[in-house]
Amino acid sequence: MTADTVDVAAGAADRRREQRGWYFYDFACSVYSTSVLTVFLGPYLTSVAKAAADADGYVHPLGIPVRAGSVFAYTVSLSLVVAILAMPLAGAAADRTGRKKPLLAGAAYLGASATAGMFFLDGDRYLLGALLLIVANASLAVSMVLYNAYLPQIAAPDERDAVSSRGWAFGYTSGALVLLLDLALYTGHESFGVSESTAVRICLATAGVWWGAFTVVPLRRLRDRRVARSGEGAVGTGWRQLMATLRDMRRHPLTLSFLLAYLIYNDGIQTVISQASIYGSEELGLDQTTLITAVLLVQVLAVVGALGMGRMARSYGAKRTILGSLAVWTLILVAGYFLPAGAPVAFYALAAAIGLVLGGSQALSRSLFSHLVPSGKEAEYFSAYEMSDRGLSWLGPLVFGVAFQLTGSYREAIISLVVFFALGFGLLARVPIGRAIAAAGNPVPERI
Repeated sequence: MTADTVDVAAGAADRRREQRGWYFYDFACSVYSTSVLTVFLGPYLTSVAKAAADADGYVHPLGIPVRAGSVFAYTVSLSLVVAILAMPLAGAAADRTGRKKPLLAGAAYLGASATAGMFFLDGDRYLLGALLLIVANASLAVSMVLYNAYLPQIAAPDERDAVSSRGWAFGYTSGALVLLLDLALYTGHESFGVSESTAVRICLATAGVWWGAFTVVPLRRLRDRRVARSGEGAVGTGWRQLMATLRDMRRHPLTLSFLLAYLIYNDGIQTVISQASIYGSEELGLDQTTLITAVLLVQVLAVVGALGMGRMARSYGAKRTILGSLAVWTLILVAGYFLPAGAPVAFYALAAAIGLVLGGSQALSRSLFSHLVPSGKEAEYFSAYEMSDRGLSWLGPLVFGVAFQLTGSYREAIISLVVFFALGFGLLARVPIGRAIAAAGNPVPERI
């Protein structure tokens, strides 16, 4: 047994303590994904970009004509390209030194600081908003490489579905709690003596403060497993480490096949989440209060969905449960395309469906991948996984932005995402998960 596998000999109480600390990073950073990326920043940055646009509705960053309505989607895509450059360095440094916590702290607090800085986004300063979004989103992606790499260390193979699902549930719980506070501030901004735009900027900034404050808990409870130092610098070898990881994955083609399937369908999930508020506000004409309450509904039901799908996985296996969720995602997009404008009840129904499949599909994918990682290579493999989870999810927002750039219709943009779920479903269905786990040298759970 290596230092990077779960310490079975350690006391159960110590392991549970680490698991509870691990859950709290989801609790800390999920507020950024919910309040900032999903609810407030898309419509607000779009309004700021429109304030800076010319008479034809275009802004010109670096002299390039861009529709103001595409700025947010393009910026999300660019932030994830930046993440691709940074994540291999973090994964290599973690595996070479065994010191994940300092790296996790650095990435988390850089992202939290950029998010808090969004308080200063006003007027026509869309380039400032784009810069802060790039820094925050890339920092989150890097931190998640390190966070996810703890999962094989703190949970035995038969625990991982449940532990991963609880982590997502913690995240959605915090997202719902903060959205309730945001909703109170936004709807009652006049009674608080602030303007609507100031209320939005406060909601953006407090997400960064929350992220930073609750990151203290995992930093206190998680422990690093030291490894022998190799003498090579991680910064100089990060990309070589990634290339070595990809070459190593060729020795585990079934692991690589799962990662490819996940790359594709998760790209669709991430794009739906990040662009939903733009679709609701710009295409369906829904106000900010409706969007906040809809996302709040998603958060509440995502907790139920994450835990419920975790239980389904124990009965039907994680793979079958994920495949079922992908079929539901496809139906959600088709329904969204035909959703009438100015119909909040129908939008709430769609949000409820998203909530029920969102947490479970992501949590089970994470735990399933943890079974496919060869022992001792958790951080570098999860670096590749995180590039699928966030770092390579630039394609969906890019497709969404280009579709709107060409057609001027968000309905055409949203329906273009169906291909990600259909193709991801087909690829995942072909992966023999039991054989993949055994080929990675790990024990195969009774039901997977």
